[in-house]
Amino acid sequence: MNFDFTEEQELLRKTVRSFVDKEIIPFIGEWDSHGHFEPKIMQRLADLGLMGVCIPQKYGGSGMDYNALAIVCEELERGDTAYRTAVSVHTGLNSMTLLQWGTEEQKWKYLVPQAKGEKVGAFGLTEPGAGSDVAAINTTAIKDGNYYVLNGQKTWISLCDVADHFIVFAYTDKSKKHHGISAFIVERTMAGFSSKAIKGKYGIRAGNTGEIFFDEIRVPKENLLGEEDEGFKIAMSALDNGRFTVAAGACGLIMASLEASLKYCHERKTFGKEIGRHQLVQQMIANMEAGLHISRLLVYRAGELKNQGKRNTRETSLAKWQACDYANKAADDAVQIHGAYGYSDEYPVARYLRNSKAPVIYEGTREIHTLMQAEYALGYRNDKPLNKTLPSWPFAHDTVESK
Repeated sequence: MNFDFTEEQELLRKTVRSFVDKEIIPFIGEWDSHGHFEPKIMQRLADLGLMGVCIPQKYGGSGMDYNALAIVCEELERGDTAYRTAVSVHTGLNSMTLLQWGTEEQKWKYLVPQAKGEKVGAFGLTEPGAGSDVAAINTTAIKDGNYYVLNGQKTWISLCDVADHFIVFAYTDKSKKHHGISAFIVERTMAGFSSKAIKGKYGIRAGNTGEIFFDEIRVPKENLLGEEDEGFKIAMSALDNGRFTVAAGACGLIMASLEASLKYCHERKTFGKEIGRHQLVQQMIANMEAGLHISRLLVYRAGELKNQGKRNTRETSLAKWQACDYANKAADDAVQIHGAYGYSDEYPVARYLRNSKAPVIYEGTREIHTLMQAEYALGYRNDKPLNKTLPSWPFAHDTVESK
């Protein structure tokens, strides 16, 4: 395997890092303390062509490979988890799902403006009583002529107040359990849609997260994504993409924790020498360094399978589980290295620790991924090929034409 980045990928990393250093890091402490999501960041990401970095040029994207998306997510989370989350949801969960499952009409109507950054996409699966147990959702979609009437609510939805389009999952036939779930494209402007942000979060305070509500929303049948009752399959494939971006972002959090700790190790002295000279501090630094490299290898392995158009549920699950655990441990060690100062807002490491916990929970908890990996190893779980896969890379470099 070739682990070298292309010249284009190296330029992408430098571009995103420069953006983060100038436009996120100087302000993120204040945004985080006030629970403020800064919308101009999304526009700047669009200006840089990053909202559709791995979407084919045909559909308005930059046409780069899936590991380019990983690079973007890693560098964004080095600044803050909130803005990596925004790209994860917009690109990983929504746009890549439209690319994989959408009709041509749906792609031109929804994917193209999202890839260009003119519109923002989000994802609605989790409910107050349904997290890991997807079959426990209560949102319903009843067919009525040329429409489906949606009723219900979703919670912990990133970009709830920001997104223009949502991929939403609802029961079309509850008697079939999870085989009776369908997926729909819902627009914020549809009558009966409302949203409400969640305040008082432990971490990712600079992110917009909350609830969305459906009150007799009439969704045109043309907005059914995939076939009726295919929603569970679509949701699981979407999570393969979302988990990939979460794992990549975790590498950025490890990197941020390591950079902050290295700087402090050279600044702080105890017992007459830099604290970096103490072996137990070195052990924590070494664990961060190892975790960063292990996590990157797992992430880019999953990304290469995506590039080849191969199913990667097992590999992505492993990357998400391990990278998020390493990030949580790295942030915890970073606080420990900083001592009492790490427990304050004077340094960024307390924010890193708060932010590191959510990814261990969402898009498959640590426990869910542990069970998945055990079942793969024992032969209890075997993934069947999907009837629709992400297009392999390189994409055709054709440009968007008017339709």
